Amino acid sequence: MNLIARLSERSWEPASDRLDLSHRPSAGAVGLAAYAAVMAVMFSLVMVAYVMRMGLHAAMGHADDWVAMPHPPLLWINSAVLVMSSVAWEVARRAAERGEASRAPLLGGALGLCFLGGQWLLWRHYQAAGYYLASNPANAFFYLLTALHGVHIAGGLVAAAWVLASRTLPHVRLCALYWHLLLLIWMAIAVLLLLT
Repeated sequence: MNLIARLSERSWEPASDRLDLSHRPSAGAVGLAAYAAVMAVMFSLVMVAYVMRMGLHAAMGHADDWVAMPHPPLLWINSAVLVMSSVAWEVARRAAERGEASRAPLLGGALGLCFLGGQWLLWRHYQAAGYYLASNPANAFFYLLTALHGVHIAGGLVAAAWVLASRTLPHVRLCALYWHLLLLIWMAIAVLLLLT
């Protein structure tokens, strides 16, 4: 198959009889893989900058400007909600592969929305406690990491709406994979925050 035909493939339409794509990933899968790679690099760079800035503050003579934020229960509740959302998407994927109708995509999307609402409440909690964005570098990195993750969750909610409208197996698969990636990134952020 030539490159032009491969790039012009429409992942939302069934493959035509002319093009045998059974042994090749769909354009949607290739696009998600590229997007996941960019997302992983972006979050990795911000996390490395976080660790470097945290370690460099004492060496730069700023021993008192890095003040770690506390870990309120809402942080862990939000993490549990995101785990449940990822599980719901996995249930949806498995049901779609069996050809069964499932309400799991709706549940996965609703839990993703709850996660975003919980993150907003967490931000409000921190602001009420005096942990403002400009207070110290640790706060700035926390807000940056969680905002970037929140933007990706919002994108996942758009994809979830598309899945709810189409209910096709490839879309459910890709959306489930995307939510699993979001969970992995969130776990890396949570570990980073715990270790610092």
